[in-house]
Amino acid sequence: LPISLPFREGMTVLDALLAAGGMAPFAAGNRAKIVRTDNGKQVSISVNLEKIIDKGDMTQNIRLQAGDVIVVPETHF
Repeated sequence: LPISLPFREGMTVLDALLAAGGMAPFAAGNRAKIVRTDNGKQVSISVNLEKIIDKGDMTQNIRLQAGDVIVVPETHF
């Protein structure tokens, strides 16, 4: 379910995840990505939300920029 959050300077992936209420039950956090427009081009940055949540891996806690979109696909059964 899409959700829009107001951007604030210094916001990270974990901040956005917590503000959104966490991951949905069928979210594939290990296949999440940030879609960012950089100099007019869309770039995709892989991020493993499960590593942040389950293992405390803060290397995955990327600082967001205004206009970033975090995409979390559903798991495949």
